[in-house]
Amino acid sequence: MPPLTSGLQGARVLVTAASQGIGYGAAASLLDEGARVVVNGSNPERLRAAVDRLAARGAVRGVVADLSRGAELDRLLTETVRELGGLDALVYVTGSPHPGLFLEQSYEDWERASALLVVSPAYLARKAAEAMLASGSKGRMVFLTSVAIREPIPNLATSSVCRIAVAGLVRTLARELGPKGIRVNGILPGYIRTSRVDEVAEDAARRRGIAPAEVIRGIEHDIPLGRIGTTEELARAVVFLASEMSSYVSGAMLPVDGGLLRSTG
Repeated sequence: MPPLTSGLQGARVLVTAASQGIGYGAAASLLDEGARVVVNGSNPERLRAAVDRLAARGAVRGVVADLSRGAELDRLLTETVRELGGLDALVYVTGSPHPGLFLEQSYEDWERASALLVVSPAYLARKAAEAMLASGSKGRMVFLTSVAIREPIPNLATSSVCRIAVAGLVRTLARELGPKGIRVNGILPGYIRTSRVDEVAEDAARRRGIAPAEVIRGIEHDIPLGRIGTTEELARAVVFLASEMSSYVSGAMLPVDGGLLRSTG
């Protein structure tokens, strides 16, 4: 057998919400593998700065778009395909709603969370699939969600509820698009060192009357590997699922959580 390689050299990839955090880490690792990448963000200045940093790694372009708006999702795909000449892989990352308990959420809070965490990935998946089929690509889709879809996290009500939809999307698309040569998988990040972890820790600290550092120590104590993960470690799983290294994997939901999840299902 030939040596195992990612097969991402020259691959055309879209990574959403990639101006910082998990999306940025994924884009950096894909560029290191030789992929040509379009990164997305909603803040023009932040996205421009991210593209400037990523350019040292390979061919990258940025497209500003709000993932919660249908017309902007249409434009994002159109500009991506025009820039890359087609689409081989979609890596879907999105921001998270603000922390909060269930009884603190308004109708508008649920609308915003649903638009971002349910409607957006489903609609963008359709547009990406159409682009992949139009160019005859054996495409790959990777959706980043959260361990919260298996074990809800305290004070993250909207995220814990709405992100579950991504699991249904992954399994549905794996069945429908598999016969067309497109593989679809998901990743369940645990605690990854980003500003989101800081936000969650600060919210929990305020509610409990303790310091955020104490919350972080408690989180790390609960993780069997004893520490919060890095965006680089998470990005390795993205590269695996977005590449030919996972050629017989579709419909999977892969935890990357240091062993945090206790459930078996």
